Amino acid sequence: MIYKGFLANNPFEVKQLGTSDLHEILSLQEVVMEALPDKDILQPLSEEEFLYILNGNGLLIGAYVDKQLIAFRAVVVPKIDEHHLGYDLGFVEEHDLKRIMYQEISNVHPLYRGHGLQKTLAKVIMSQIDTSKYDYICSTVMPYNIASLKDKFVQGFYIVAIKHIYGGKLRYVFALGLKNETQYENETIAISMGDIEGQEDLIKQGYVGVSMKQVDEDWFVHFKKLKTM
Repeated sequence: MIYKGFLANNPFEVKQLGTSDLHEILSLQEVVMEALPDKDILQPLSEEEFLYILNGNGLLIGAYVDKQLIAFRAVVVPKIDEHHLGYDLGFVEEHDLKRIMYQEISNVHPLYRGHGLQKTLAKVIMSQIDTSKYDYICSTVMPYNIASLKDKFVQGFYIVAIKHIYGGKLRYVFALGLKNETQYENETIAISMGDIEGQEDLIKQGYVGVSMKQVDEDWFVHFKKLKTM
């Protein structure tokens, strides 16, 4: 066990998952997928992808209530190929790409949502990362997947790209440096999350997405430039 706490009045504990937990992991993912009104929001992992993580290429932690798996969260050491998200950070050398992990899938059982469990698991799993081996964490989120976008911004992630991946699905690419707190210039530009071309133009100009805010019926992403040290 690496963490314990309470959800409402229910005690829960968090442990690192292994290959023996695969059936429970896949079952929970299926429950979560079935409950989604928009299946494109979540990019589920295959059994092979889970096994890749569980066999030493990352970390997968799970939360339990009464010995039942109710949530899990993963980070993975990605394979280095032409789709590596490190390229969106400007890295091209293999030794730099090897120092990047991905914050992977996060699932919470529908009955246990609304208690901040995803946020708690984020803190727990990030505390387990060996910062002597890794410099950055990357992740992808679909525009207008508000819960997951909030999850990334709260952790300090910022948007470095917006592109079509996973067979043509539109995704933001997020990054988070593990060594130092990210510093931004003061100027802020707000743009509708639906204005994909406008966001792409800002990113080309050196801006990154740092937060978001709801305005009437829409959501706007706030862009700033990174401070150069």
